[in-house]
Amino acid sequence: MEATGNSTVLITVSGHDAPGITSELTGILAESQVNILDIDQAVIRDLLSLSILFEIAPSSTVATSAAATEKALIKDLLFKATEMGMKLEFRNLGPAKAPTPKAYHYAVTLIAEPVSAKALHEVTAVLAKFKLNIDVIERLSEGEFGCVEMLVSTTQELDRSELKKQLLSIARQQSVDIALQAEGLYRRAKRMVVFDMDSTLIQSEVIDEFAREKGVYDEVSAITHEAMSGKMDFDESLKKRVSKLKGLTTAQIDTVYSRVQLTPGAADLIHVLKKLGYKVALISGGFTCIANRLKDQLGIDFAYANTLEIEKGELTGRVILPIVNAQRKADLLEIIAQQEQIHLDQVIAIGDGANDLLMLEKAGLGIAFNAKPVVSEKAAFSISQKNLRSILYLLGISGRDLSELLT
Repeated sequence: MEATGNSTVLITVSGHDAPGITSELTGILAESQVNILDIDQAVIRDLLSLSILFEIAPSSTVATSAAATEKALIKDLLFKATEMGMKLEFRNLGPAKAPTPKAYHYAVTLIAEPVSAKALHEVTAVLAKFKLNIDVIERLSEGEFGCVEMLVSTTQELDRSELKKQLLSIARQQSVDIALQAEGLYRRAKRMVVFDMDSTLIQSEVIDEFAREKGVYDEVSAITHEAMSGKMDFDESLKKRVSKLKGLTTAQIDTVYSRVQLTPGAADLIHVLKKLGYKVALISGGFTCIANRLKDQLGIDFAYANTLEIEKGELTGRVILPIVNAQRKADLLEIIAQQEQIHLDQVIAIGDGANDLLMLEKAGLGIAFNAKPVVSEKAAFSISQKNLRSILYLLGISGRDLSELLT
């Protein structure tokens, strides 16, 4: 870094917040014709902490030197701060230096009920170990300390795989969800969210509910468990399960839909996403007879799922091809994104099963939601919170923003 020849000064003002503090101080700086290089402010429980970094050029005033200008300026700032009941500290940092831009920037989000001091300590210790500097820390949640976002940076290339591994270990030990995302335009400019249906958007596995209605629950549930854990080919398992539903009536399907319960926060999440202009898609290995109704109920833009063959008001026990399996789900995500002219980095995908992994990998941000272990370990991010609204934190949306959007 090369020095510019100008003197830089950092002032930090603290005390009870009130309107006009920043205006008064920057007014004094303006009169002295200094150049403000950086400014940061935080208010916690009515206590203000304001920092301003500025440079004083030798030519700030014609009649006096930069040192004399600085002395007079600090005197005026101290007087004004005291007058306002604030404490002001200052530090001369010497000649101004051209800033060196950080090459790599990331956002680290912690979500828990609440985020403990122990979890925060262990995460920040790991960040330090990987030479990541914390630039900004902000609480996103309202009420209890349920979510904190840290913007971090480094001049070194980051081993994201190893960092993720260590953060995942902390997450398990401290019961906290931790997300690591590249900080940039695409993180703040997501445009589409894709949901799995069963055990993600809704709390149940629809095929199990169909089986319960048909009286073959134990048989079908066992096959479902093997399929979602990745122990059986999805296409094969789906055909086997559907064959056992032969004779289920459309009236019974209606009964099952009447029992469907949305995952907590699902309706609010979709409402907020739609209000912000996001496209919302439902891509499921479940069935259109339920997915299409959810699409209409929640105002979802796209819904794709498997179609069950029905004759004379009853299931035939066959599924109409093509089957919406793992590959098909990933392909559909890409097709919708291309159709809507949305970059894949601007897509979020949320799912819980093994057949969601390809879809999660395809999206810019793949979230394993209360997922099976095989999915949590492979997904970019795993969340164990029971409320889908917590996903909004990953978009940088605060609790205050959410309250406004839900009114």
